[in-house]
Amino acid sequence: RVHGEIKNKLPILKNDEEKAKRKALFNQFDPNGNKILSLAEVDAGIKKVLNLEDVISKAPIDRAFHKAKSLNKDANKTKDSYIEFIEFRKFLYFLRQCFEYHVAFNRVDSSGDHRIQLEEFEAAWPQIKGWIQNASDPQETFKKIDKNGGV
Repeated sequence: RVHGEIKNKLPILKNDEEKAKRKALFNQFDPNGNKILSLAEVDAGIKKVLNLEDVISKAPIDRAFHKAKSLNKDANKTKDSYIEFIEFRKFLYFLRQCFEYHVAFNRVDSSGDHRIQLEEFEAAWPQIKGWIQNASDPQETFKKIDKNGGV
């Protein structure tokens, strides 16, 4: 239910209809009409415009915002702390992606300690192997993913 709700509220496709929805959404997120969005404005838009405050936490919003603004190499350096409409589709795309990663992580982290231990990984393996291409062995896959040895 939640995934579908988020999917419907984040117009990320490259077509005229979705672009029009993005433009309207961007304008709703931009209360002062200056054509740029700060992280605070994006956060407020997620809460007040999309009504997703209880669904999407601050971490995915922050990650998506910074990833989107880092992509526009031609951006005016005085606007480093903002995203423009040209970056907004990528922000929405990354927000959805970060949200999905966040949800997946929390499903696997059964202890709630913000780490995934091998035992949790193995217990969630039936679901995980559907997320990772060419994954056949949980222990081998865990070793590849666990870059810092559980630290």
